[in-house]
Amino acid sequence: MKGKEFLKALEHIVEEKHISKETVLTAMENALASAYKKNFDSKTNVKVKINEETGDIKVYSYYVVVENYDDGHEEIDENGNSIKVPPTVNKDAQILLEDAQKMVPDIQIGETIEQEVTPEDFGRLSAGAAKQVLTQKIREAERTAIMEEFQDKAGEMMLGLLAMEDAKNYYVDLGKSRGILPKSEMIPGENVKMGTSIKVYITKVEETTKGPLILCSRKHYGFVRRLFETEIPELADGTIELYSVIREPGIRSKVAVYSNDPHVDAIGACIGAGGSRIGNILKELNGEKVDLILYSENKEEFIANALSPAKNVTVNILDPVKKEALAIVTDDNLSLAIGKKGSNIKLASKLTKYHIEVKTLSQINEEGNREER
Repeated sequence: MKGKEFLKALEHIVEEKHISKETVLTAMENALASAYKKNFDSKTNVKVKINEETGDIKVYSYYVVVENYDDGHEEIDENGNSIKVPPTVNKDAQILLEDAQKMVPDIQIGETIEQEVTPEDFGRLSAGAAKQVLTQKIREAERTAIMEEFQDKAGEMMLGLLAMEDAKNYYVDLGKSRGILPKSEMIPGENVKMGTSIKVYITKVEETTKGPLILCSRKHYGFVRRLFETEIPELADGTIELYSVIREPGIRSKVAVYSNDPHVDAIGACIGAGGSRIGNILKELNGEKVDLILYSENKEEFIANALSPAKNVTVNILDPVKKEALAIVTDDNLSLAIGKKGSNIKLASKLTKYHIEVKTLSQINEEGNREER
C-alpha cells in the first residue's frame, strides 16, 4: 500500500468508524516496529515513524550512548548465592560514546542516536501489518461504541427485529448489536416469526472478550413494568405511580398503582378509554392476565385489593411483625382468591409482603364449633 493510498484509507476509516487518527497511527507504528524486529531479526531498539502528510514509513534503529558496554553484573541474593543481573539495555542496542560522537559531536551519555534502517521491501510487510492493525482498531472501536450505547440500557425495554434463532436462543437485531433472547425467557405459549418486530426487556449488558453481551427477556417482571410506563402517560409524568409488579409469566401479573392527584383515578388511567391502554398491554403479553391493584398504606385494604379478582374480602392482620394476615371471603369467591394451583394468593402475598391465609366464614364457624366440642 503506497503512502497516499494508506492515508486515504486511514481517513475513511477514521471518519466512518469514529476512531482517533492518533490512536491508529500509534498502533500502526508499534505493530510495524514489532513486525520489523521479527522479520529482520533485529536486536536493537526500533521505532517506526509514519509521516502524516505523505504516508511514508521509515524504520529507525536507535542506540543508547554508554561510556562502556553494560554486560550485566553479579549480585549476591538473600541466600548468599551469586546471581547474574542482565544489562538494563541490550548490548546490541548500545553504542560507545566515542563512536557516537563521530556521528553527533556533542552527544552525551544516556542520550540516543538514530539510524534509518528501512528495508527496500518494507512496503509489503507494512501493508499486511496495516490491514491487521486497522481491522483490530475497527473491531475495538465498534465494541466501544456498542458498549457506550447499551451500557445504560439494562433495565430498559427496547424494540428490535427477530433476526435468527438456534436451538436455545432468538437473536434480536437492536441496531448496532444483537441481543440474545433465550427461548426460556419467552412468555410461555407465545409464537414468533423471524423478521418481525419484538419488544424485549434488557436484563444484562456485559463486556466480554468476544464483544458486548446483551441479554433480553420477555418473562421478567420488569417487562410488564416498562410496558405500563410506555403505555400510560400519567406514569411517565408522575401523576400516578407504580408501586410494585409481581408476575407469574404467561399466567397472571399483579400491578399495584396509586395516584398523586386526588382528581385522577389510578386504575382508570391504566385501563384507558374503552380499555384501550390495558388492551394494548394485554395484547403484548399474549393473553397473560393482569390484575390492576390499588395500593393503599392501609395494609388490610391493600391485601383485600391484592386478592383481586376476588370481591368482598375482609382482612384481619394477625401479626404485623411476622406479617401474617387472614382474608375472609364468601364461598363463591374462595376459588378466585386462591387461584389456579394457588397462583392468585401466592402473587398477592408477594405483592403485599404478607403471608395470607384465605378462609370462608363457614370454614371459620366450623373450626370454632370443633374447638367448642
